[in-house]
Amino acid sequence: MSGTATGGLDAGLLDDVLDRARAVPPISDFPTVDALLDWFSALADDHPGLVRRRRVGTSRLGEPIEMFSVGDGPRPHLLFAGVHPNEPIGFRTLQHLAAELVADPGLRASTGATWHLVPCIDPDGTRLNESWFGDPADRAAYARGFYRPAPSEQVEWTFPFAYKGAYFDDVIPETQALMRLIDELRPELMVSLHNAELGGVYYYLSEDLPDAVAPLHAVPAALGLPLDTGEPESPALQRLAPAIYRAGSTRDEYDYLESLGLDAPSLVGGEGSAAYARRHGTVSLIAELPYWSHPAADDTAESDADYADVVRTKAEALIELGSTLTGLLDEARGDLTLRSPFLRASESFVPMMTDAGTSELVRAGRLPSRRATGAEVFSNEEVVRMFRLRFGGMLVRALEAEATAGLATARLHRVHARARDLYDGWLADAQAVTGLEVLPVERLVGVQYGATLAVSHVLAAHR
Repeated sequence: MSGTATGGLDAGLLDDVLDRARAVPPISDFPTVDALLDWFSALADDHPGLVRRRRVGTSRLGEPIEMFSVGDGPRPHLLFAGVHPNEPIGFRTLQHLAAELVADPGLRASTGATWHLVPCIDPDGTRLNESWFGDPADRAAYARGFYRPAPSEQVEWTFPFAYKGAYFDDVIPETQALMRLIDELRPELMVSLHNAELGGVYYYLSEDLPDAVAPLHAVPAALGLPLDTGEPESPALQRLAPAIYRAGSTRDEYDYLESLGLDAPSLVGGEGSAAYARRHGTVSLIAELPYWSHPAADDTAESDADYADVVRTKAEALIELGSTLTGLLDEARGDLTLRSPFLRASESFVPMMTDAGTSELVRAGRLPSRRATGAEVFSNEEVVRMFRLRFGGMLVRALEAEATAGLATARLHRVHARARDLYDGWLADAQAVTGLEVLPVERLVGVQYGATLAVSHVLAAHR
């Protein structure tokens, strides 16, 4: 292969990937579950010799989960979207990829792959986010309509796990469907389509692929998007390159929590898809993309703040958040009658805020003194704002469900009113952050699409 400047990926192939990533047409919204599945059904009906449709599972509420396969190359690629139902960029990415594969025999030939696409792996959860899909630029609408399942109900993190004192086998039906697909297809490349909320672009790879680093950096750069060089999602993650991490496993998280002297078995749940697929030699890619960016996302210059102090401030704010939400939930608990998804999520995530803050407080006490970068300062502050909006909002939705159903007692109405007022303040604080840029959806799709093609080509060059 030629073109060492591209990290081992042929320069001509990289140019083609970047051209394709830049060519995604304008997109202003995200599809509902019904619109997404109707689109894929029409594609299969219009191209019966090229697109194969198959039911692969059933959601917890009884909705069929379908897969659409395109091409007949010897390299199996498995992609699935809606893994976290508040992360719909992947819906548009799969639509664009499928349309390009159908329309362009050259693309199918250049990858030599059979592309197995699951448009929506969690339709039940996705439907609870659809209120903001029509205008994803509106952060307030996103926050108020946000839903993320409790960890024990998340497709990504309910794969079987047994390690030291931890054991998890409560695998939900959607995850069972993915397990069957992974074991059947033994994919060479698997792409779990996630996205973040605010900041820059970052990636997860299940293994160190040095030749993929330059292409993965080149894709967002070609689309004018910054890398996210701030705080990783977990201190347990291994950094492979700027804004590229080894895909996390629950085993790594367990060992990290144990090293802090915390009760690791009580703080972890199931395993992730990348760790499960590793048994087949599968390389997993996750491209995390924000809806909104900020100049501080890739600010590597030193700030005046000490890094340990930055982490400590975040930790104390998370503990305070956990205490506040726990107080509201405890006061409401005796009058709650609906086991809604919002309540189940709240009961899981609210105590996790205290746990997360406690573990970060321990870490802060062990950190050496150094200056934090601008990106680290911003991303640590943003974690607190994000969690306030996410988990405060879902608690408000849990209380609202009781009121809307006409089941709320006078005491529950009072708790609901206090929770709304508190949430309004947190939302106002988040909206006061200056410098946010709404990112065009087509550029976000371009990054996921381009990154997927780039890693596919890198693997082809090595295998």
